Amino acid sequence: MTVKTKLLKSSRRILNESGLRMTSQRALILGIIRHGHLDADEIYRQARRKQSRLSLSTVYRTLQLFKKLGLVEELHFDEAHHHYEVKPSSEHHHLICLGCGKVVEFECSLSPKVQRDLARQNNFEISGVEIRMTGYCAQCLQKRK
Repeated sequence: MTVKTKLLKSSRRILNESGLRMTSQRALILGIIRHGHLDADEIYRQARRKQSRLSLSTVYRTLQLFKKLGLVEELHFDEAHHHYEVKPSSEHHHLICLGCGKVVEFECSLSPKVQRDLARQNNFEISGVEIRMTGYCAQCLQKRK
């Protein structure tokens, strides 16, 4: 079973349990989000290529529904835009290029240990982690030289 098929099946189940259907528009939007960290406008532009009658308000409503159901996460890489990604199955972090906006996901094997140590040292229950590092990708570094 492909990743896309698994995603659609699990998403369909979650929607059904909430009394909702997996419409063609919802499936299209979810499929687009699966390919990267996109804002609502970019999701809309890509979706319109396949379903020309799709409205921007439908994209926004669908994103809010998916967020509410835990299917996607809304990320705030800058103050102007919210980016969306399919809810990850494992913890990961982000490198964000200040030049072109490129987002690279990475995992850090030290993160769980750091979380445990910090929680223990500070008598704190950590419920979520978001590590975001900014800088310049190779292409933007080259342009800056």
